[in-house]
Amino acid sequence: MERFRVVGGARLSGVVKVAGAKNSALKLMAATLLAPGKSTITNLPNIADVEYMAELLTRLGCTVKIDMAQSQVSIDVPEQITYRADYDLVRKLRASINVLGPLLTRVKKAEVALPGGDAIGSRGLDFHIDGLTQMGAQVHSEHGYVIAEAPNGLTGAAITLDFPSVGATENIMTAATLAKGVTVIDNAAREPDVVDLGEFLIAMGAKISGLGSHTIEITGVANLKPATHATLPDRIVAGTWAFAAAMTRGDITIENGRADHLELPLDKLVAAGAVVTTTKGGFRVKMDRRPSSVDVATLPYPGFPTDLQPMVITLNAIADGTSLVTENVFEGRFMFVNELLRLGAKISVDGHHAAITGIEQLSAAPVAATDIRAGAGLVLAALVSDGETIIEDGFHIDRGYPDFAKQLTQLGADVTRI
Repeated sequence: MERFRVVGGARLSGVVKVAGAKNSALKLMAATLLAPGKSTITNLPNIADVEYMAELLTRLGCTVKIDMAQSQVSIDVPEQITYRADYDLVRKLRASINVLGPLLTRVKKAEVALPGGDAIGSRGLDFHIDGLTQMGAQVHSEHGYVIAEAPNGLTGAAITLDFPSVGATENIMTAATLAKGVTVIDNAAREPDVVDLGEFLIAMGAKISGLGSHTIEITGVANLKPATHATLPDRIVAGTWAFAAAMTRGDITIENGRADHLELPLDKLVAAGAVVTTTKGGFRVKMDRRPSSVDVATLPYPGFPTDLQPMVITLNAIADGTSLVTENVFEGRFMFVNELLRLGAKISVDGHHAAITGIEQLSAAPVAATDIRAGAGLVLAALVSDGETIIEDGFHIDRGYPDFAKQLTQLGADVTRI
């Protein structure tokens, strides 16, 4: 078992570089299934989930070559691919559900195990299935698999999502690229990751308009071609470093960070007392005092990201004042609070609200990561605790944060892997 050993008390200072976005790279890899031939994804993050997606694509018949020295992966997709995504891989990687749309539209059949991933609450596939059904797919669940068929191909449809689900938007968009006619997705997700995927599909020859808005329109084409695409920078990793600077009263320059993708989180840090400035290749966060508490409600983009909720709760746990954090996206995110309480935090959870009374310093104790972002949040909490904290189940952190311990050490923290 991987563990992180963190000694609290360090002030983080220096420069970090943000790699490509996990939430984008995995979806880009899945989308290569749409076009026979070799596609290349660059600016690839060196994380465990990339290996899982590579293995999944290999089992579907692709030849996958990862070159982490160049931060890229090449995926050679054959004319004939299989259509079954097995449970042993899918359970490790929720993004594996993103092969559903490409397989269905290209092979006219897909069998994908119900996905696993992080324990942050129910993330059903109803929106995915409803959208694909409106396009003519026949979908049912059997023996733990989602089985979708479209023997006559998919047909464009006007689809309104009840919630701007990122995964559903992406699966419907990829499926629509090779469908007959026009597909319109209303109440579509607006996340930068969705825009990044759409731009890759356009590079492959897809006809898509409205990316980044509530309405995306896709006109189906007969076929797509391979393409090369650079993954956009990871806004959640960049945001994590921004909160780390504010919590440790540090000074971190975040290279390759997109401040325009983090407007609300950075505004909250400014309200907490940080100084945020843009630089030529990213942005800088500096904090000279104890943070002031800030109220936050998570919402789909461009709202405050649910993936940064553990970081803002940890900030508030050592901030001056009381605060309220409301979780509107994933009800299971507050599992993280139970671990933070072990560190002495004063937090009361009621439904999807967490009321936090800040204290000057947390108290070191053994804790366990329950998901990627909770793991990173616990590392930050350990940095502002007295003494040594051991964080169990560090593999969760590895799934989203390349070289996390190494980067923290370079910024002045006392962090080692056990």
